Amino acid sequence: MEGGRKKEEENSMFETSHVLGSLLASSSLLAQAWQQCKLADGGGSSFAAARYGDTVCVAFSGVHAALSVAEGGDAEVFGAVPIDGGAPRGMFPTLAAGEGEEVLVQALALHVFVALYNTPEFQMLLEDTKNKTVIFTGHSIGGSIASLAALHLLCSSSCSSFPSSTTPLLCITFGSPLLGNQALSRAILRERWCGNFCHVVAQHDIMPRLLFCPLNSISPHLVANLQLQQFAMRHPQFAMPTLHLSDEEKAELHTFISMHTGAAAMEQKFSAVAQDRNPYRPFGSYALCSMEGAVCIDSSVAVQMLYVTFVTAWTVDSSIEAQHLCYGDLVVQMPQHLLLKKRILIEKDEATKSNYDAGISLALRASGIGVKGIGAMAACECLKMSKRMGRSPNLNCANLALRLGKITPCRAQIEWYKASCDDDMGYYDSFKLRKSPKKDSKANMNRIKLGNFWDDVINMLQNNQLPHDLHKRSKWVNAAQFYMLLIEPLDIAEYYRNQNHKSKGHYLTHGRERRYKVFDKWWKGKDNVESSNFKRSKFAGLTQDSCFWAKVEEAKEWIEDVRNETDSIKLAQLWKKLNNFESYSKQLVERKDVSIDVLAPHSSYSLWVEEWKDLKLKWCSK
Repeated sequence: MEGGRKKEEENSMFETSHVLGSLLASSSLLAQAWQQCKLADGGGSSFAAARYGDTVCVAFSGVHAALSVAEGGDAEVFGAVPIDGGAPRGMFPTLAAGEGEEVLVQALALHVFVALYNTPEFQMLLEDTKNKTVIFTGHSIGGSIASLAALHLLCSSSCSSFPSSTTPLLCITFGSPLLGNQALSRAILRERWCGNFCHVVAQHDIMPRLLFCPLNSISPHLVANLQLQQFAMRHPQFAMPTLHLSDEEKAELHTFISMHTGAAAMEQKFSAVAQDRNPYRPFGSYALCSMEGAVCIDSSVAVQMLYVTFVTAWTVDSSIEAQHLCYGDLVVQMPQHLLLKKRILIEKDEATKSNYDAGISLALRASGIGVKGIGAMAACECLKMSKRMGRSPNLNCANLALRLGKITPCRAQIEWYKASCDDDMGYYDSFKLRKSPKKDSKANMNRIKLGNFWDDVINMLQNNQLPHDLHKRSKWVNAAQFYMLLIEPLDIAEYYRNQNHKSKGHYLTHGRERRYKVFDKWWKGKDNVESSNFKRSKFAGLTQDSCFWAKVEEAKEWIEDVRNETDSIKLAQLWKKLNNFESYSKQLVERKDVSIDVLAPHSSYSLWVEEWKDLKLKWCSK
């Protein structure tokens, strides 16, 4: 019965990648974006902007970058550099602040974008795009520059004091080379920005696949030549040598790119560790186009589909330059072919298939592979995987909601534990000192179970397995906030109980779990932020600063440091810290933003208040 339901559900759904591709191909969006790209590349300016109602479309040119390469650049221009190394501080704060592997991007694109960013024209453009829908676009290297501009705007919006006012943004690139490493892809996935990027790739365009090859094997002049063709067409007086490759040389180049793209596809399929050929990997969404239509996929299967489409139906008669400049024809002819092919295919043989199988067949044809092509089987597997990944977030979220219900008793037991703690000492200190071993042990076990659940939520979110707007859904934001206020004091108590602050450093800088930093960000992004003038009529059920006890522990240490310090400058700094904490904690208490157990007679905070009074009296009497 269960298997039958699953099969029925599978057969009743359209193939997501084909539906999205058809929607994109049939809209005027690609045609408008490509027209701007032609203006930018043909005009010789750094960018060209146009307005369509409340939408601003900005195309970035890669001509200046290509000219610098043509005039004597070497392979190093395609080397990968740290995104925060070649850019002014704060240009990409969200990406530069990522954890783990360093985010690297293409040196040439970053250098050009940083130079452009510092111009008055670009700063005026940023000002003009405020409160408008923005489309950034670019062809070839211009697409890489457009992606960096989009990343800058997204980073700036992410760090804004009003994250809910984020500018609607879409970046469309045409035949753009790869921009960054796997760390960049993971960071974009983590920030939920994949949907902001759509990379349009023609079936046999070498540029989007070139940086899968070893960097020392890439000819900068080949890249420059491909980029400059658009400019040369508009300016015949510009002396631009054309590519004259023999059929044998074309075949060698195609085989070489296919080999390295295929190797990268195998790494992606089997999650193997990337080799040292190059650091570049895709990010965002890809629209793989042919004259038959378009297929939209995400970066999880992008390398595999880039390989399969590239090796299918290629002939030595294909012009490398023409394939890189074919996007104008594609955006014009795709909608016409799309409607015609759909009608004919459905009339012939697709009507006998389920919606799911018909969708897969249409997607294969739209990508230029065909249902019986050389790579049809591999492409079919990729499309099915992409569909499952596109559908699973909502299913995962539903299952996660069930798990949240099952884990709720653990939270309820900790709430009961908090209410039953000794009023003389309070919640935090009772757990830290383990005053009731049996109750404390059970609370600790529930604390660990809850932590594991929320770590799973964070990991699934980071791996794009949950809906993109989960962090804005009140149910999850409120549940995460309540969990943090209830449980983080216990995490802090455990940290100081085990003396971790002596071996690792204080909790706030060295001990805080990543989940709490994420939940802080969720809460700050919530629309209905309470007014700063709001005052409670009674003490809060949970202290509203989940790190309050970590700050108390630091303040306790400062008092000890004052007693032992002889350096006048260091003493002044310690006094300033203590005064600041006193002012902050008093404000919390006066606003009743603390739980009543904070004021228990023998809580760490109450004891600190007494010590602080005594210290001030002693110093005043000196």
